[in-house]
Amino acid sequence: MTDNLLTPDEIISSKIYYIRGHKVMLDYDLGELYEVETKHLKRQVRRNIERFADEDFMFELTPDEYKTLRSHFGTLKQGQHFKYAPMAFTELGISMLSSVLNSTAAIQVNRRIMRIFVNIRKALADTIEIRLEIEKIKNEIFNQGKNMEILFSYLDELSTKLEKQQPPAEKRKRIGYKPDE
Repeated sequence: MTDNLLTPDEIISSKIYYIRGHKVMLDYDLGELYEVETKHLKRQVRRNIERFADEDFMFELTPDEYKTLRSHFGTLKQGQHFKYAPMAFTELGISMLSSVLNSTAAIQVNRRIMRIFVNIRKALADTIEIRLEIEKIKNEIFNQGKNMEILFSYLDELSTKLEKQQPPAEKRKRIGYKPDE
């Protein structure tokens, strides 16, 4: 078994970035995980470019994206430089990589990466579900608050009506010492 199979899912997850509205992994991270040189990975992709033609599979970072990513995340190791901008692979592109990088290590790592992407999607779906439940509860509480207001206004109306319906209390005769009238 390769060392990659011992790579914790957290390390793989930390190499997933959000660029151009996609969750992506960069070519040099994938090369490291697949145990192939980045230039070999890029060469295989370029030889099979029709598999990666659409941006929802793979795209190359613009100089600005690369600069931002590099300064924001410190993605490069000390002294590492690139002649060409990194390729960013979406989940679809990573699954396509398994067809062009046909090593056992690449296939094994690819399966783990796919499972991590699925887990990320599930976590996002769970979060959305929880938010919807919270909103539902808030609405119920808000509606109950309104119902309580309506109930109290009805009670006020009812007590006002009851007061009006009762005959006026008779003047009671005073008992006790009466001063001269």
